[in-house]
Amino acid sequence: LPKPEAPPGVIGRSRSLPEKFDSPTDSPAATIGKFFREKSNSVSVAITKRISSLRKDEDGGAAGGGGGVKEFNLVGLKVIKALKGEGKELKGRISFFSRSNCRDSGAVRSFLRGRNLNFVEINVDVYPGREKELRERTGGVAVPQIFFNEKLIGGLVVLNSLRNGGLLDAKMEEILGSKCPEDAPAPPVYGFNDADEVVEAADEMAEVVRVVGQRVPIQDRIMKMKFVKNCFSGAELVEALIHHFDCGRKKAIEIGKKMARKHFIHHVFGENEFEDGNHFYRFLEHEPYIPKCHNFRGMVNDREPKSAGAVSQRLTCIMSAILESYASDDRRHLDYVGISNSEEFRRYVHLVEDLQRVNLLTLSHDEKLAFFLNIHNAMAIHAVIRIGHPGGMIDRRPFFAEFMYIIGGHPYSLSSIKNGILRGNRRPPYVLIKPFSSGDKRLELAFSKVNELIHFGIWNATRGSPSIRFFNPKGIESELRSAAREYFQRDDGMQVDLAKRAVCLPRIIKWYSADFGQEKEILKWIMNYLDASKAGLLTHLLSDGGSINIIYQNYDWSLNSS
Repeated sequence: LPKPEAPPGVIGRSRSLPEKFDSPTDSPAATIGKFFREKSNSVSVAITKRISSLRKDEDGGAAGGGGGVKEFNLVGLKVIKALKGEGKELKGRISFFSRSNCRDSGAVRSFLRGRNLNFVEINVDVYPGREKELRERTGGVAVPQIFFNEKLIGGLVVLNSLRNGGLLDAKMEEILGSKCPEDAPAPPVYGFNDADEVVEAADEMAEVVRVVGQRVPIQDRIMKMKFVKNCFSGAELVEALIHHFDCGRKKAIEIGKKMARKHFIHHVFGENEFEDGNHFYRFLEHEPYIPKCHNFRGMVNDREPKSAGAVSQRLTCIMSAILESYASDDRRHLDYVGISNSEEFRRYVHLVEDLQRVNLLTLSHDEKLAFFLNIHNAMAIHAVIRIGHPGGMIDRRPFFAEFMYIIGGHPYSLSSIKNGILRGNRRPPYVLIKPFSSGDKRLELAFSKVNELIHFGIWNATRGSPSIRFFNPKGIESELRSAAREYFQRDDGMQVDLAKRAVCLPRIIKWYSADFGQEKEILKWIMNYLDASKAGLLTHLLSDGGSINIIYQNYDWSLNSS
């Protein structure tokens, strides 16, 4: 048919412009909306045609000739199309043995994740029973040790050699192209302890406590004009012990004191260890704070107490393994759902029961500092999983003050660990009373001098918090300094504005100004933890003698979930 022509006297328009774009009868809003709709339609048609042509190229083998990524450009638009690779499907299993906080193990983990390869990690710090298997399969205990199915490949050096020589893909296709045999390293199974795990000995006093607990009259009583529940008198316990052991009164009193030292019983007001007479005591499981303690599951841990150092080391290994598997690379975001369903977390929950009657007075200064920092950060993860993170100011009390562990026979919340122990029993922000009253047994563990660096090691599951860490007592001071430097490099950590002569500091410093000192002294102290750029700007402000405006940034209370 003949092509339609414009009537005489009408000037032809460019085809790139939409029809009626400059029609005076349309409103401006309608005109612009129609213009963008027609433009988007033309772009969609162009993309569809181009992708269709790519499909034809793939079928005919004319374009590219192999798997990879195709890229093409339209006007103002870049489209990347990933093509399906033609490599052999991997049916086998990659597994490797590792340890917590091992740099080489972390490099292997990062490489496998970067290649989007599924793998099984067997951390012998989390699964100590597997160390025997590691020795049998490799002839030693060095990690990492990588396996393709049942075949031992080697460590990080061998992996790098295969990768750099271009032999890794061929090796993987050769071994992993077949199904994984039964004699390959088995993945850890949720809910099962190691088969050769050592059965822990029961505490010699546990059976005595069970027997006399059924003989002493446990009643609600009035003492010093106060109503106390579920208690018994010292004389009643002494009589029950005399009857059970068929011993004299002096011997029974010594046994009662031993029960108190091992935290099976406590004085209702904490006034004495144990005495005969009309003094009232409770069994640990009857303490009023027990329902809030999440490392107590129905009964007192009757195993022989382990050393605090051993429990702390084991806890650090498990929690470090959790971070390596479920935290982002910068440790600022965590996968709480993954953690809650992991075997590592199940073992952690079982481990913290050992804290109930542990003796903390044997710890050195650095061991105690690392212990309470690590317990605080692990408790915060546990609290998020069990009761959820506080959404607002009203919800913060249950999270920080009412989620507790029994540690060494006494209750500890996140707030009491931070303000009572680590800050030397100082008042929290906007609170009028101290965490521990005079006479509180927990004061024996409080630090006499506040180390301001603790604020960069304390983590509370918020986006405004420093990155989560678990500390080694041998290098805790250097690790805390590193945490402070890392925090001040963040945008919400510290900024300097020369034009406004302003320094933006984190809200943490304002809240805990009693720990950091005067503002001018704070700026000089911060200088030790800044990079060259920020340190230079701050030095310039401090050196010219002018006034400096200090601004405290808002704190981000939102949950740091990934």
